[in-house]
Formats: sequence, structure tokens, C-alpha cells
Amino acid sequence: MTFKEWTTAPSLRSVVCKHADAEKYVVTNVLTPGKTYEVKNETEEFIFIVDNTGKVGGYYKTYFE
Repeated sequence: MTFKEWTTAPSLRSVVCKHADAEKYVVTNVLTPGKTYEVKNETEEFIFIVDNTGKVGGYYKTYFE
């Protein structure tokens, strides 16, 4: 599946954001702790979700349960 189809593709699973405290990047604008997000794709290090902006973004797995 290409990244252009992720927004319309069915979700793989749901994850809950456990924190938005990033050391290097600002993620407090796009992630809300306690909110459930739909996973569109996943790698060993990143989860690609539809964030608060309505677009698909890639985030470290450490932000989610």
C-alpha cells in the first residue's frame, strides 16, 4: 500500500496516546494524551496515525500504549 492511500484505507488497529512530552520535536500541537488514534501503518520504530490535524503523521511508538 502506498502512502497516498493511507487516509482512505481501513485502520489496522487503535492506539492511545500516553504522553506528548518530546525531547527534540514539538508534538503537543498534534497529539493529545489520553486520546485514541487510528493506526494506518506501522514500522519497527514508528506508528503512522491520523493526528489532530486530520493528516497522517509518523510518530515514535514511545508516545502510545
